[in-house]
Amino acid sequence: MNPAADRFTRQSQLVPADRLADVTAAVIGVGAIGRQVVLQLASIGTPRIQLIDFDTVDLSNTTTQGYRKHEIGWAKPFACSQAISEIDPSIEVIRVEDRFRPRQEIGNAVFCCVDSITARTAIWRSVKSRAGFWADGRMLGEVLRILAVTDSDSEAHYASTLFAASEAQQGTCTSRSTVYAASIAAGIMVHQFTRWLRDIPTDADTSVNLLSGEWTVQDAS
Repeated sequence: MNPAADRFTRQSQLVPADRLADVTAAVIGVGAIGRQVVLQLASIGTPRIQLIDFDTVDLSNTTTQGYRKHEIGWAKPFACSQAISEIDPSIEVIRVEDRFRPRQEIGNAVFCCVDSITARTAIWRSVKSRAGFWADGRMLGEVLRILAVTDSDSEAHYASTLFAASEAQQGTCTSRSTVYAASIAAGIMVHQFTRWLRDIPTDADTSVNLLSGEWTVQDAS
C-alpha cells in the first residue's frame, strides 16, 4: 500500500488532487482563524503554503488560537510551519514574519484572516487582480462571517462589505474569541476553497451566529 496515496483516499472525491497540485495558498494572518486554516490546508495536501504574520505566540493564544505552550514566544509563521511539517513534511512552506506588503509575491489562493477592516481593505486592493480564489474570515465572539470571491459578481459584492474603520463593531477577533468558533470559520473557508477547486459555485457571503443557531447564505447578485 502506498502511504501517500492512502492518506488522501477518503477525500479523493471531494478535493481534486490535480487542481490542488497547482495551488499556492497564502494565509495572511495566522491568528485565531488563520492558524486553523493553515492546519486544514496542510491536512488536505495543499502543496505550497505561504504564511504571513508579524506577531508572536503569547499565553492567551494557547486557548483561543490552538498554539501549544512550548511555542510561546515563537513567531507565529514559524510555529505554523512546524505544525505543517508534522502533518506533511513534503509541503513547501514560505514564511513571511512581517506584515503583508503590497509588492509582495502572493499565492493564487488567498485566505485573509486579519483583525482590522483597514488592513483587510488594503490587502484586497493589492491582491484582487492576482488571486484566483479569495476568502475572508471575520469573527466577533460567536458570530462568524465568511466571504468568498471567485468571479466578477462576488468581487463586486465583496467590495460592498468593505467599510470605513469608524463603522466597525467595537473589538476585534482577538478581544472575544474561542478556538471552536475559529475552527468553524476556517472550515467554511476551506470548504469554499474546495468548491472552487471542483468548479462548483462558491457562496459569496455566509453568516453564522452560533449562539442563536442562525446560518445565512447570500449569493452575489
